[in-house]
Amino acid sequence: MKIHEYQAKELFNKAGIATPAAKVCKRKEEISNIVATMQMPLAVKAQVHAGGRGKGGGVVLATTTEEAETAANKILGMQLITKQTGKQGTRVNTILFEQGVKLAQELYLSMLIDREHGDIVIIGSRDGGMDIETVAEETPERIITVHVNPLLGLQGYQVRELIYGLQLQGDLAGSFAALIKKLFALFMEYDCSLVEINPLAVTEDNEIIPLDAKMDIDSNSLFRHPDILAMHDSSEEDELETAAASYGLNYIRLDGTIGSMVNGAGLAMATMDLIKQAGVEPANFLDVGGGASAEMVENGFRIIVSDPNVQAIFINIFGGILRCDTLAEGVVAAARKVGLSLPVVVRMEGTNVEKGREILAQSGLNLTSATDLRHAADLLAAI
Repeated sequence: MKIHEYQAKELFNKAGIATPAAKVCKRKEEISNIVATMQMPLAVKAQVHAGGRGKGGGVVLATTTEEAETAANKILGMQLITKQTGKQGTRVNTILFEQGVKLAQELYLSMLIDREHGDIVIIGSRDGGMDIETVAEETPERIITVHVNPLLGLQGYQVRELIYGLQLQGDLAGSFAALIKKLFALFMEYDCSLVEINPLAVTEDNEIIPLDAKMDIDSNSLFRHPDILAMHDSSEEDELETAAASYGLNYIRLDGTIGSMVNGAGLAMATMDLIKQAGVEPANFLDVGGGASAEMVENGFRIIVSDPNVQAIFINIFGGILRCDTLAEGVVAAARKVGLSLPVVVRMEGTNVEKGREILAQSGLNLTSATDLRHAADLLAAI
């Protein structure tokens, strides 16, 4: 689960990691009063679950009260578009006013799970800021990586490796060492999959301060963290994904035109590959589970057809616990109930498959049975 920058910084401060003075604003009527209580310069920052806010106009440094109020009124309520939001963008419902600092240098620092190595990797760079992706692509030698065994914890020599790589000296090296230890403890305590600070500022007063904060917490651990669960912002989630979750469906919205419904996560991944191999793009990942009921199939249809980009639907089912004839009856009933008009390709194998295909054929609906995966691919390619 992602949380907002201001929420992550609340956790930073709780862990003893100092951040600039800041205030949160959710209503335009509050802007003038908040700005009047703060000193210039101010950073006015959109609070959304996406990176690239600065390039999208979601972060503005104001040097006067008028500039701060103008920027805040523009950002709050805007549809912010970045590389991570897609073309539709995301609405800014909250902004953060943050005290400006005198920058001497911008560093980059992050921690994340490295599933390939089965450990935690700490990534640092002397080239922090908005163009860190370019640094990683064009000058990867300027990126420092340190792998930490989560069972052993962060070791002193690893801290020194980061300090040396970032070329920090004297008091600054000591400040960084204290910060990285606290940040690692925070990462472990809250079951994080990502903590990122970009930029990590070195000020003219030789202090080291996080100017940004991103945190992603493993959703499976939220039963241990009611304080994090209380930070959940459903407005940042796709409305169809939220609706699907309420039905107990595993659904992720994508950018394609072919909706899919599958029973089993592995089969769902293979189905998306098949759709792409057919020359079209998947519109979603939807796993209804091995024991899907007619109600779940109906709700799955409702979710898929609610996406205006969907032009056809591919149902790929292996009938084991869920018999093919039971599935076919559920598909027909659900299609009639939701008034389905889109073409549907159904590939099913398993228990009572012939009976299932017969039910589809006799339904009178626009349901086409595929005999195998190759046939299904041909049918999808022809849509």
